[in-house]
Amino acid sequence: MIRVKITILFLILITTSCVSNKDIAYFQFDEIEQSKVSNKFETIFKPDDLLQITVSSDDIEATKPFNLPAVTFATTTNSVVGTPQQQSYLIDSMGEIDFPVLGKLKLGGLSREAALKLLKGKLSPDYVAYPTINIKIANFKITVYGDVKNPGTFTIPNERVSILDAIGLAGDLNISGKRDNVLVIREEDNKKVKYTVNLLSNKTLTSPVFYLQQNDVVYVEHNNARIQSASSNSNTSLFISVTGLIITIVSLLTR
Repeated sequence: MIRVKITILFLILITTSCVSNKDIAYFQFDEIEQSKVSNKFETIFKPDDLLQITVSSDDIEATKPFNLPAVTFATTTNSVVGTPQQQSYLIDSMGEIDFPVLGKLKLGGLSREAALKLLKGKLSPDYVAYPTINIKIANFKITVYGDVKNPGTFTIPNERVSILDAIGLAGDLNISGKRDNVLVIREEDNKKVKYTVNLLSNKTLTSPVFYLQQNDVVYVEHNNARIQSASSNSNTSLFISVTGLIITIVSLLTR
């Protein structure tokens, strides 16, 4: 009977993984270097960004050619179908958009401030005096997958999203998610660049990928216990059967 109890206890121990608080609590260690903490967020426009550009001024008539509506025409009546919406401009592989009147403009690789400066310089004073310009990315999205509760692709309306916001959108990490090696994949200069973030450390707040860019991908790896558990599940039934046979043999031999 004692041997049976020991065997059962052994089975419970090897099939149960313990997770300590130090493995799951965020921001546990490392002092924050305040000089490196910044709330500055800078959007860099990239190919395949879909831009909504609005030009306004006191002279409404002067701005009309630069605020063309996107409309759909019925093929039979040649009339507008639905409500006209704001025209969007896709940045092509060369980093350019085709803007009304001005033609090709290279916005890819520019920050929002630089793009605004470029547009204002092109418009004023020849076309629009003292223009006010707004640029918005209509297809800003990020993807979170791996060991999180609700993996998926999320559209961000205001373009400002931190890695913590992204994790929140995905419902937080599962207990089995590896918090000290979260991967962020970003496209820079037409190349995929990988960054790692340790959510257990306060240094996350000063990471170059604390604020995410459009189309960033966040991947949360499974911890070793989860991997081992997954790999052993397929053999659990066989293991229990063999263990039961061994217990039976031992019981017969010790009578």
